Amino acid sequence: MKENIPAYRRLYDSLRQEILDGAWAYDARIPSRRQMAAESGLSAVTVEHAYELLCQEGYIEARPRSGYRVIYRESDGFIPSNSNYVRVVAAPVEPQAFPFSVLAKTMRRVLSDYAEAILQKSPNAGRTELRDALAHYLMRSRGMRILPEQIVIGSGAEYLYGLIVEMLGRERIYAIESPSYAKIREVYEAKGVRCDLLPLGTDGIESIFLAQTGATVLHITPYRSYPSGVTASISKRREYLRWAGEDRFIVEDDFESEFTPLRKPEETVFSLSETGNVLYLNTFSRTISPALRVGYMVLPEALIPRFEARVGFYSCAVPAFEQLVLAELLRSGDFERHITRVRRQRRKQADSAPDEA
Repeated sequence: MKENIPAYRRLYDSLRQEILDGAWAYDARIPSRRQMAAESGLSAVTVEHAYELLCQEGYIEARPRSGYRVIYRESDGFIPSNSNYVRVVAAPVEPQAFPFSVLAKTMRRVLSDYAEAILQKSPNAGRTELRDALAHYLMRSRGMRILPEQIVIGSGAEYLYGLIVEMLGRERIYAIESPSYAKIREVYEAKGVRCDLLPLGTDGIESIFLAQTGATVLHITPYRSYPSGVTASISKRREYLRWAGEDRFIVEDDFESEFTPLRKPEETVFSLSETGNVLYLNTFSRTISPALRVGYMVLPEALIPRFEARVGFYSCAVPAFEQLVLAELLRSGDFERHITRVRRQRRKQADSAPDEA
């Protein structure tokens, strides 16, 4: 309910929507923190938190002797070259290991509660328990309003890449970031599709190359592309959606985004889409363990019939026991408590890092 939303988030949501609606034009100066506090009746600290979120997501920036200025504009799709906007995303660090004692306790509970049921064959798209727990978790953590039926469980991201090709078709051109995680290209090419490599700039794929590609599928890693570390701003994410329109597809690979040091995880491209042509991917290999080969894909509702017709016959390769353990970690809150601990650690590291000259 709205009264349960912190005051800084309500102010953030209000200002963000005003910027998106054009009430604050590009380069407009928004009220100072002190002025906004006086006008809204909120504390200066509350206003500062809201402004911090807007800066982190690329809606506004703080300029010396000029105050806060709007840097988002729908028509651009990229951060203007004269902007000093800098993404506030920490460099990769080794996160704290998921507590083994919690994992072991959860495994014992699942063995006790489900007994021989863990030996049963999983439905092709994955256990209902895990898909339901994931749907609730994604709503809580990322604001993604989805049905459990939209979720497909698979044995890691590479397996899901292959399903995407078989579902969308090999005759398409698949555009990927350059540079990018090597296995993305390797899996796509192993499936017999042509890949178009789109160079990355400081804010995502360079607009000129995105406009020129003949691809109809775009694979992006907007949180932080590997190995470049580039993170797409809100303007770039919306540019990707405008490129997709209504007849192209976007594959949003959201690997490791749970560990963002930002106070609020950035909106997924899936959530921003109004046309239902974004496929969302994530795994548990970074958040729990690389030995846990479990990934999941969220399909737009409109793609569910195509998925079921073309690849729905594939059996789920993830053991039922692992799926039930993950479902219990999500339901109990143990998974989110771990994520919160790591994010708090990374924020401290980012805050204590010396400023570059």
